[in-house]
Amino acid sequence: MAQWLSGTVTANTHWTDTLFSLRVQTEAFDFIAGQFVRLALDTTDGRVQRAYSLLNSPGDTEQEFLISTVADGLLTPLLHQLKPGDTVQVSQPASGFFILDEVPDGKNLWLISTGTGIGPYLSMLGTDTPWQRFSSIVLLHSVRFAAELAYQPLISQFQQRYGTQLHYQPIVTREAYSGALQQRIPELISSGQLQQACGQSLTTESQVLLCGNPQMITETKAVLENLGLKKNLRRDPGQITVEQYWK
Repeated sequence: MAQWLSGTVTANTHWTDTLFSLRVQTEAFDFIAGQFVRLALDTTDGRVQRAYSLLNSPGDTEQEFLISTVADGLLTPLLHQLKPGDTVQVSQPASGFFILDEVPDGKNLWLISTGTGIGPYLSMLGTDTPWQRFSSIVLLHSVRFAAELAYQPLISQFQQRYGTQLHYQPIVTREAYSGALQQRIPELISSGQLQQACGQSLTTESQVLLCGNPQMITETKAVLENLGLKKNLRRDPGQITVEQYWK
C-alpha cells in the first residue's frame, strides 16, 4: 500500500499559461531516474491524485515535476495555483520500469519526447548511467510552441559538461524557431531528416526511449519497426522502450 509524505512547495515556475514546474521539499527518499510518484491534494470532495515522473535526479534535496494544466482536470488546475509554502502530498515508494536498468546496451541512445515527457530524461541525464553506457546520446523534445521548450539552462549545462556526447534536438511544430525542426517525429524519422540533423543513425544497434503523447508513441514505434527495431521486453530484449503520457 502506498504511503504519503507531506511536501512543501518551494517553487512554482510557469513556463507558459498551461505549462509549469513544481518543486517540492520532502523527506529524503530513494528512487531510480525515470520513475514516478503520485501528487495529491485534499479537497472538499476528497483526495485527488495523479502520477507524475520525477524530473530531478536521485539524491537531490527537492523533488521536481513538469506538469501541463488540463483545463477541466481535477488536480492540475489546483497544482498550477500552488505557491511556496503550500502543502502537497507525495506518494511512496516511487514506481515504474521506464528506467535505464531495463534498457539493453547499444551504440547510441535516443531520448525522444513530446511535451512533459522530457521530464524523466532530464532525471536520467543527471546521473552517471547514460554517459557511462552510451557513446552518443540524442535528447529530442517536440513541442507546439518555442516557449514550451523548458529547462534550456539545465540542458545547456549537460552540453557544456559532456560536449559532443550529447546532441539536443528541439522540434517546434506550430511556429518557426531557430535550430528547431518543424515536422512531426514519425515523418522526420521516415524521411531521414532527423537522423541527418542529429548526426546519428537509427538502427538495431540503437536504443530508443519514447515518452509523451500516446499517438506519437504509436506512430513512431511503427516507423522504427519498419527500420528493423522492435519493442524491448525483459523476456525478449529489443530497441524500443516506451512510457505513455496523457496530456
